Amino acid sequence: MPVTSGADGFTMKPKRGRLRLGLGLALVVLVLDQATKLYVVYSVMDPPRRIPVTDWFEWVMVWNRGVSFGFLGDGTFGPYALAGLAVVIAGVLVAWLRTAETGLLGIGLGCVIGGAVGNAIDRVHWGAVADFVSISVPFIPLRLFNPWPAFNVADAAITVGVLLVLLDGLPPARKALK
Repeated sequence: MPVTSGADGFTMKPKRGRLRLGLGLALVVLVLDQATKLYVVYSVMDPPRRIPVTDWFEWVMVWNRGVSFGFLGDGTFGPYALAGLAVVIAGVLVAWLRTAETGLLGIGLGCVIGGAVGNAIDRVHWGAVADFVSISVPFIPLRLFNPWPAFNVADAAITVGVLLVLLDGLPPARKALK
């Protein structure tokens, strides 16, 4: 495997660069997620209310006690069990990140890791995940997802990350983006 040299003369193997990229992005997502949640919970949504911003976007305060879109939020699983599961999954993704062959995969995994850890912190801190962004997309014909369930920075990062991981797995994209 070739070794590259950075501007400061520091040499690193390409996989190590993707690991640093992914973990750095995970840290950025985690900090941004936690900062926005703290701001929204303690400043914007104190007291909780709906704040329309546009016809299709509003701030809301929703406490998600389950997993995606409140699934399994009936108390069957405690917040610590779900947080523990998220941390285990993040650990598995870090192991995968160590072997990432492309920058796209590193970015995708970094987004998912940062989002998973951010939501796990919420579960331990508040017993639920703080969701506060609500959008409606008028051109979506299915009322099932309109308005879209409330989400946060971690949820958005996880969604983008999963899409990037899937894109990286496509054969033509894998060759073109290496």
